Amino acid sequence: MQLHWLELTEASELLRKKEITPTDLLSALLKRIEETDRKVRAYVTVTEEYAYRRIEEIEQSDSSGILWGLPIAVKDNICTKGIKTTCSSKILEGFIPPYESTATERMLREGYVLVGKTNLDEFAMGSSTENSGFFVTSNPWNLDRVPGGSSGGSAAAVASGMALAAIGSDTGGSIRQPAAFCGVVGLKPTYGRVSRFGLVAFASSLDQIGPITRSVRDAALLMNVISGHDPHDSTSAAVEVPDFTETIKRSIKGLKIGVPREYFVEGLNPEVEGAVREAIKVLQGLGAEAVDISLPHTSYAVATYYILATSEASSNLARYDGVKYGFRAKGSSLIDMYMETRAQGFGQEVKRRIMLGTYALSAGYYEAYYRKAQQVRTLIKMDFERAFEDVDIIVTPTTPTPAFSIGEKISDPLQMYLNDIFTISVNLAGVPAISVPCGFSSEGLPIGLQIIGRHFDEETVLRAAYNYEQQTEWHKRRPPL
Repeated sequence: MQLHWLELTEASELLRKKEITPTDLLSALLKRIEETDRKVRAYVTVTEEYAYRRIEEIEQSDSSGILWGLPIAVKDNICTKGIKTTCSSKILEGFIPPYESTATERMLREGYVLVGKTNLDEFAMGSSTENSGFFVTSNPWNLDRVPGGSSGGSAAAVASGMALAAIGSDTGGSIRQPAAFCGVVGLKPTYGRVSRFGLVAFASSLDQIGPITRSVRDAALLMNVISGHDPHDSTSAAVEVPDFTETIKRSIKGLKIGVPREYFVEGLNPEVEGAVREAIKVLQGLGAEAVDISLPHTSYAVATYYILATSEASSNLARYDGVKYGFRAKGSSLIDMYMETRAQGFGQEVKRRIMLGTYALSAGYYEAYYRKAQQVRTLIKMDFERAFEDVDIIVTPTTPTPAFSIGEKISDPLQMYLNDIFTISVNLAGVPAISVPCGFSSEGLPIGLQIIGRHFDEETVLRAAYNYEQQTEWHKRRPPL
C-alpha cells in the first residue's frame, strides 16, 4: 500500500483501526517529499521535526479529532504560530508569526499534523506560481508546465502525493485554477464561511481560505473543520455549519443546472469545452436538468477585479515598511529606508499591482475607477442572484485552457490575467464554487469542471460534485512522476 496516495478519509479509517500509525503516514510522506520535491518544488518549508513532535503530542493526549494524525500542507500565506510564514516574498523571508490562524487552529484541535508550508505567487498575486519570490513550482503532470496559482504549491503537493490534502486561499481563483491544472479538487467557500483571521491579506473583500484535496469527500471533511463564525474576523458570518460529509451522498435528481452562454465563447480551448459538455451530460444522466442561462456582465469581471483587488492590495501592503517586522533595507533617511525596503523586498508583479491600486485610489481617479468598479461588482453579484432564482447550481469550465508552459505568459500580464476569466466573477459575487477533474487534454493535462452555488449553499455544490465524481474515474489518475 502506497500511503502517500491515500485520501484523508481512507487514512483516517486506517488510523482508527490501528492498521497504520501517524508515524507510518508521516514517514511515507516525508520520503515522498524527499524523492519528488526536487522536481516539483512545492514546499517553501518542510516541517519534519515539528511534525514528529506533534505526533508525540497527539499520541499522548486523550483527544481523537476527525483529523487525528493526518499530515496536511498549508499555503505559506496562512499564519502558523512559531513556524515561518513568508507569503513567498523576500520582504517576509524570516517572519515567524506569534499566533495561529483560526483555520489552522481549528485543524490543530482536530489533531492534524502540519507537514509543511507550500509555495505561492508572492502575496498570492498571480496565476502560475511563477511570481514566487523564491522559486517556480512545476506541474506534476508535466514539469515544463505551470501548476496554476496562486495556491500552486498546495495543488502540486496534493497532486504529486506529497500531502494528503492542503489548505489554500482564493482571491480570484487561486484554489480552483491550480486544482484544475493539477487534476485535484479545490473549493472556494462563500465569503464569510471560513475565518480570514491569520490569512495574510491581499484583497480583504475577496480573499477566502479553502481546501485542496484528492476527493470531494475530503473537501467536505475539511470544510466541517474550518467553517464557522469567528469573533476575530468581523467579516465572518454567524451562519450554521451543516455536516457537509453527510449531505454529499444525496441524489441530484431534479437539480437544475445553469449553463451560462458567456462561459462557452471564442478562446475556450475545444478540449476543455468538450470535457465540460461531457460532464454536463453525466450530471443529466443522474437526473439533473441543464438550462441555458445568461450572466450578462461576465465580460466586465476581469477589469472590475483588477481594479478592486489592486486597490485593496495597495492598502493592505502599505504595512510592509521595514519598521515593525520583515526585511529592512539600509537607507540614509526614514523615507529612503521605506523606499529601499519595498524596492528590494517586493517582486515585479506585487509592485505592478500596488501601483495600479494606488493609481485607482488616487484623487481625481477614484470616481472613474474604484467607485465604478464597485458598481459593476454589484451588477455581477445581481447576475448570479437572478440566475439562482431559476437554477440550483451553475456549471462552467474552471479555466479556458489546460496548464500553459512555464514562461509562456509571464511577460504579458494581460494574457496572464485573462486566464482567471472563469473564476473571478465568483469572488466578486462572494458565492461558493468547486473545481473537480473532468477530463484530460490530448497532451495528458488535467481539465477542471467548475460548479458554482448560492451563498452559503456549499452543501449543494459539494453534493453535485460528489455525485459527478462517483460516476467518473478522472480523480483517480496519478501523475507519472
